[in-house]
Amino acid sequence: MSVFTAAADQSICVPLPVLGEDVLVPLVTGGEVGYAALDYAASAPALKRVWDDVAAYAPYYGSVHRGAGYLSQLSTDLFEAGRATVAEFLGCRPDDQVVFTRSTTDSLNLLAGALPAGCEVFVFETEHHASLLPWRDARVTYLNAPRTPAQAVATLERALADRDPYGPALVCVTGASNVTGELWPVRDLAAAAHAHGARIVLDAAQLAPHHPVDIAGLDVDWVAFSGHKLYAPFGSGVLAGRADWLRDAEPYLAGGGASRTVARRADGGVDVEWHTTAARHEAGSPNVIGVHAIASACKALTEAGFDRLVAREQYLVERVLTGLAEVPEVKVLSLFGDEAPRVGVISFVVAGWNSSHFAAALSAEYGIGVRDGLFCAHPLVRTLLGGDPGEAGACGAPEAAPGEKSLNAIRVSFGAGTPDEHVERFLRAVRELVTSGARWKYRTEDGRCVPDRDAADRG
Repeated sequence: MSVFTAAADQSICVPLPVLGEDVLVPLVTGGEVGYAALDYAASAPALKRVWDDVAAYAPYYGSVHRGAGYLSQLSTDLFEAGRATVAEFLGCRPDDQVVFTRSTTDSLNLLAGALPAGCEVFVFETEHHASLLPWRDARVTYLNAPRTPAQAVATLERALADRDPYGPALVCVTGASNVTGELWPVRDLAAAAHAHGARIVLDAAQLAPHHPVDIAGLDVDWVAFSGHKLYAPFGSGVLAGRADWLRDAEPYLAGGGASRTVARRADGGVDVEWHTTAARHEAGSPNVIGVHAIASACKALTEAGFDRLVAREQYLVERVLTGLAEVPEVKVLSLFGDEAPRVGVISFVVAGWNSSHFAAALSAEYGIGVRDGLFCAHPLVRTLLGGDPGEAGACGAPEAAPGEKSLNAIRVSFGAGTPDEHVERFLRAVRELVTSGARWKYRTEDGRCVPDRDAADRG
């Protein structure tokens, strides 16, 4: 038992069981070690509870909304029950719609296609590309990175005050940064948006797995998140919120399920009446297994108790921040300052190390999986590292050789399934790599830093 867990309040829960927690991976230095999955911000491992629920349903798989047979009816009931579960999980209002998509990116692109004509969009440069880029057909105002939560609200208020007060407007903001993990002042930003006649969509991809998200309480108009960050498998996502813009927009995809009636016209064309419910934007055979998985994850997190999950994660956050602070060569990245509240997402750089080289050594020599690069938030990472946010850069490893400086960072992220040992191993590995260096030679291959298995000199 680690020191910080032993000192923790007894109400803090143990890690939730996840897939892959017993997987062994090889080390270049010889032997095997249990894989330490510390890249939750990219994709969290699926909860065993979720996987078991999916496996239990699999023999009863049937087409949704399409058949009169028992399995089709059961699958339809399961699909719609999943919609109700997600609505409850998000604290949806009675008139809100829950639309199932493929991911957060898909959800925000759906909303972008539903914007009314002339809509103006306001988005901070600090956003993940999923919420920075979908607004191609709108007039977009990109806001500079704020350095305090209060500055974020003030920046938004100034921008909204300068817009046409009679046209539609949308604010898009993250709930928790996928780079720094810092929590954003969502409720205050929503109040500012509504005070100026704008609506707001919350990118909750990094918030929903770590904190309760309450649409009504936060007073946001829409919420988007992904199943694969919420301890469910890939391929499912959610857009939930106000129905009017979604109801008035052309269907996201044209096809079966979205249409209520279709009839030929005398001139040879086709007349279509589209659904006005969430089905309007769910054309095609829906991903019932993905929806069931998301609903199962929502139930599992709720039943485990978010207060307890948050408390345990905060112990891990404090342990990682304290441990990294003990290594002078490490600089943790932050917009709002070292004391800003954050979820289990922490990015940093190490003096004298190329970030790709450091991440490769963590993996190859310690069995630790982290992320390096720009994290699909290029302008933000460039700003945090003192570069030009307008400078082009590629996700993933830079072309710089091991040891060469680059404007990239390392991200460690964790959550409900992270055991104490993974955090302790990570901190030990950081100390050893900084103090003693890598024990193996590395080279750049296809844009990634990898162990050089042919090197005669390994150190």
